[in-house]
Amino acid sequence: MALQISATNPEHPALLLELPWQLPLEEWPEDILVPLPRGISRHVVRYARAGSEVIAVKELAERPALREYELLRDLDRIGIPSVDPLAVVTGRTAAGGGSLESVLITRHLGGSMPYRSMFETTMRPATMHRLMDALAVLLVRLHLAGFAWGDCSLSNTLFRRDAGAYAAYLVDAETGDLHPQLSNGQRDYDLDLARVNISGELLDLEASGALHPSVDPIEFGTEICARYHGLWGELTRTSVYPAGKYHYIERRIRRLNDLGFDVAEMQIEHATNGDTVTFVPKVVDAGHHQRQLLRLTGLDTEENQARRLLNDLESWMATQDDYAPGDPLGARPEVLAHRWVRDVFRPTVRAVPLELRGSMDAAEIYHELLEHRWYLCERAQHDIGLDAVVEDYITNILPKARETLQPTTSD
Repeated sequence: MALQISATNPEHPALLLELPWQLPLEEWPEDILVPLPRGISRHVVRYARAGSEVIAVKELAERPALREYELLRDLDRIGIPSVDPLAVVTGRTAAGGGSLESVLITRHLGGSMPYRSMFETTMRPATMHRLMDALAVLLVRLHLAGFAWGDCSLSNTLFRRDAGAYAAYLVDAETGDLHPQLSNGQRDYDLDLARVNISGELLDLEASGALHPSVDPIEFGTEICARYHGLWGELTRTSVYPAGKYHYIERRIRRLNDLGFDVAEMQIEHATNGDTVTFVPKVVDAGHHQRQLLRLTGLDTEENQARRLLNDLESWMATQDDYAPGDPLGARPEVLAHRWVRDVFRPTVRAVPLELRGSMDAAEIYHELLEHRWYLCERAQHDIGLDAVVEDYITNILPKARETLQPTTSD
């Protein structure tokens, strides 16, 4: 069978043909590999360079490779945080004539880390709580979209910094299934698997001495269930309000927005006696602040980063002479937002040298600077300009944190 490359972009096959597909992944030469941290996988996985792209290459049988490729494409279409599928390579033949397994190729998720690399230094319990929050949000988003993961675990997730919190991305969709809607039994099965898998992974870390002594692996495994149920209930519960109190519905929608979700479709029913109104969110989409920031500024960020940048944008707008909400003669929000990106956001981020940023993207750098400005203003008891904040951050903060911020370069 001839070598075949099925790709999402017509430019990728030409780049991928340069890779040594006649060799098993374990034998690929070091000069084409990229030394990035890898999580635990049942398959052989390697990071390699294809043109200007860093790709993750996973070796597995043809049928599951094609199935996972299509599932990842489906998740990408519906906006679920997951690795970006690039191609599937089938029909591989070894130099000696024997057949080799197919491979699934995904784009490396910049700035992301597998959980084991994050535990190379003992992680504080507060940080672990944030990881559980991120994983619970990911699982809720998957279930709202009708995706049954079938193997939710820390090992099958990548984490990126998100304005003091973390954003979780699905890595392995091999065991997943996409449905129009999930039953309670399907959701409970996924959640129970998550609890068992996470407890087992933390017990393994405990045995290696990488777990904080105050952390109970079983308790932390159970914690994701409570966090999941709390978020799922808030997003899907039915509310009954007194008739005429329509601001209660607005308040509920605002609360969902604060959690980072938009209500795309709702059901409102009046009781036959006219005394009450029943409100049910029917379609809930994640990324409320992301979409708002993208519409205003063109910046594509994580959800918590977007929330923080929007707050800073609104504060900055209020200082502008032509800011006049509701006045048709005032500058439009989009115009002011463009000005903020041009005059504030970009110059501030560019003032931080690239070699000192490590794995942080521009939005995370800006968030860090806002945090540092708050600290300096509290200490000085007066406002401090961003230029002075950047200078102090570069001089006193980044050099100490440089090793932490840079990506790990060993397995």
